[in-house]
Amino acid sequence: MNKRVLRILEFEKIREALMKHAASSLGKEKAETILPSFDFEEVVKWQEETDEAAKVLRLKGQVPLGGIFDVRPSLKRAQIGGDLSASELLDIASTIYGGRQIKNFIEAMVEDGVELPILSSYIEQLTTLTDLERKIKNCIDDHGHVMDGASDKLRSIRQTLRSAESRIREKLENMTRSSNAQKMLSDAIITIRNDRFVIPVKQEYRSAYGGIVHDQSASGATLFIEPQAVVELNNTLQEARAKEKQEVERILHELTLFVAEDAESMLHNVKILTEIDFMFAKASFGQKIKASMPKMNREGRIRLFKARHPLIDIKQVVPNDIILGEDYSAIVITGPNTGGKTVTLKTLGLLTLMAQAGLQIPALDGSEMTVFSSVFADIGDEQSIEQSLSTFSSHMTNIVEILKQVDANSLVLFDELGAGTDPQEGAALAIAILDDVYNRGAKVVATTHYPELKAYGYNRSGVINASVEFDVETLSPTYRLLLGVPGRSNAFEISKRLGLSQHVIENAKGYVSQETNKVENMIASLEESKKQAEEEWSEAEDIRKDAEHLHQELQKQIIAFYEERDKILEKAEEDAKEAIEKAKGDAEAIIRDLRKMKFNAAQAVKEHELIEARKRLEEAVPTLQKNKKIVQKQKAKQKLLPGDEVKVVSLDQRGHIVEQVSEGEFQVQIGILKMKVKEKDLEYISRPTPVATKPLATIRGSEHHVKPELDLRGERYEDAVLMVEKYIDDALLAGYPSVSIIHGKGTGALRKGVHDFLKNHRHVKAYRLGGMAEGGSGMTYVELK
Repeated sequence: MNKRVLRILEFEKIREALMKHAASSLGKEKAETILPSFDFEEVVKWQEETDEAAKVLRLKGQVPLGGIFDVRPSLKRAQIGGDLSASELLDIASTIYGGRQIKNFIEAMVEDGVELPILSSYIEQLTTLTDLERKIKNCIDDHGHVMDGASDKLRSIRQTLRSAESRIREKLENMTRSSNAQKMLSDAIITIRNDRFVIPVKQEYRSAYGGIVHDQSASGATLFIEPQAVVELNNTLQEARAKEKQEVERILHELTLFVAEDAESMLHNVKILTEIDFMFAKASFGQKIKASMPKMNREGRIRLFKARHPLIDIKQVVPNDIILGEDYSAIVITGPNTGGKTVTLKTLGLLTLMAQAGLQIPALDGSEMTVFSSVFADIGDEQSIEQSLSTFSSHMTNIVEILKQVDANSLVLFDELGAGTDPQEGAALAIAILDDVYNRGAKVVATTHYPELKAYGYNRSGVINASVEFDVETLSPTYRLLLGVPGRSNAFEISKRLGLSQHVIENAKGYVSQETNKVENMIASLEESKKQAEEEWSEAEDIRKDAEHLHQELQKQIIAFYEERDKILEKAEEDAKEAIEKAKGDAEAIIRDLRKMKFNAAQAVKEHELIEARKRLEEAVPTLQKNKKIVQKQKAKQKLLPGDEVKVVSLDQRGHIVEQVSEGEFQVQIGILKMKVKEKDLEYISRPTPVATKPLATIRGSEHHVKPELDLRGERYEDAVLMVEKYIDDALLAGYPSVSIIHGKGTGALRKGVHDFLKNHRHVKAYRLGGMAEGGSGMTYVELK
């Protein structure tokens, strides 16, 4: 990557901001050297890493990455036989502990059901060196001091040290508290010179204490003397200190040997922890600038929604939509100075570099970026006094270098193309340069003042004009990018607002050519039309949201209605069952009585007994109330067919017939629900007219009826997709507003395949999984358009 491009687009400032989010020096070092990649697979991998780390931050807020140090120099010195200091060993133990903490943290999230494939693969590579950590911690405290318990010998030596020091202090304190001390000592204190305990004695009393003189004051009036009485004790203390130092060195050497044994594993741990820290630094930075993960593509397509420059305060920056690489591959932005053209240019360039470096970008979800093989930029005033280059010469030198390297997979950014020279020649050069870059297939965005370039986008396919909006009322730019609308001159309007007399303005307009006036009027009309279209779109979007909300509420009410109906039917069935059971019991009792009469044939059966028995049988038949609406005759006799719109009389609801279940019974779909209904409860309304304008309709014939549902269970994935495609065509010809596709639950592969196909079908308005009464996730309900 060209360093000049990184500097011009301020990528170095992104690095500096990113470094602040790293938890360790390892992560900071990697952030400091971050560069965009030009390999698509690598960029996608980096983006997935950042997104996974962002997922963890969203769920947990923070991660335990403290206590990790760059111990690579210490590990390498241990490998070649050098001894490590206590602080170095403590850093190694701390890094082992930090690695174990992040490992446990990620494993706990995975156990809770959070999918973290990248982080899981990283922590699997971490070696838990618990034994080495314990050995170091048992010998060295948190302040980097070798503890007494590091060895029995060290404990004994330090006991001797403390004992000798205590005896020395006791003797010297007795001397400083003696009756002669005030006269012979400069001060009643005990101090240290040359690692030996001494007292400050006045010059004239040096012989009173004997011993060794270690130092004297600047004036010479005070001598720092080690009295003869403590010389032997000081010697003992010095010997103990030497032994202590020797034992500490032995302990550190032993610990260093343990470190050397695990050095390779530890070096690999450091490498993995660096990657993890860097992942979370990128995610944390993205969280701060309210960024999102862009979808990367290979088609050279850029779709940025509400994109912001990451280095401008989020409260001040104006977000813009930037579309490039679809219907057009070149954008020419015209308009006045200080309008935000250069900011737009830098935003596009910087977000491209960030995306290719694996960073999330400050734009809405759903934004797309592509991976360019190279990014070129000519932005700003590069005038060089040393090289005696003018602004124009400097720009042209850069452009010459760009034209030598640009190819079809390049992004080229030109700021004030052709500026700094004669306007007519500059405009001609700008057009020629744009043509050259455009003809090579590169994506190019250029800003310019030249009015000749306003017509550039109208004369060439694949090129679009754009401008930055200017508010004439406030005499200030709004910084909103207007794609498809070239910038227009506001000189007359601004002059009028500032108080220039009308006759001067009218006189000035007379010097402007008729063609220029036509262009300006056209531009003004375009701006007004675009503004009106945006307002209407916003209003339509609000209406759509309200309709969607109303639809959801209606669905809830329908579901509640049918649930209540099912409860009523269930209660009616229970009542009917009880009535039937009672009738059966009464009938059996009557039959028993009749049998008794038969057995008693000798005795004549009287007529009134038979009449009474017949009456009891009639009374045993259960009488169920009939819905008057159900027994109503259909208004018009009409043979019902699948697809017919009908009214369910008992429910007073409209629906359409799915299929005939049996003689006199049909399956009817009402909204999202399906139910079986008797023919006598159905009232014919209308039948969809077959579409006969296409050859496909005539081939099928008027007698071909398509079921409003398609069963794919048991089909192979490829066959199922072909069946769905054909079925939707048939359903459209049959005039169905909606259909159902049964794919079953299974592994979910068939459902996913069907959904992927429906997602991109131009005649599919919406689709969703079935409700509780429709088969749940085993069925998909599709609305057609």
